[in-house]
Amino acid sequence: MAVFNDRFNEYLSANKVNLSALADYCGISKSNISNWRKGDNVPSVEVLTKVCKYLDVSADYLLGLSDY
Repeated sequence: MAVFNDRFNEYLSANKVNLSALADYCGISKSNISNWRKGDNVPSVEVLTKVCKYLDVSADYLLGLSDY
């Protein structure tokens, strides 16, 4: 879980992602995203798919399975 937390935070910061827009796109609350950022939990597979589409990044990267 720590890899997702680190990479998700890095990506959001580097790309200045609008968290409200991301939450709306994924059909979740901003508190869900806040929990991911703190490392309290990770998104479900369904939501992770939407996050990756919105951010244009692979799930493998966010989960630490690849370096790109």
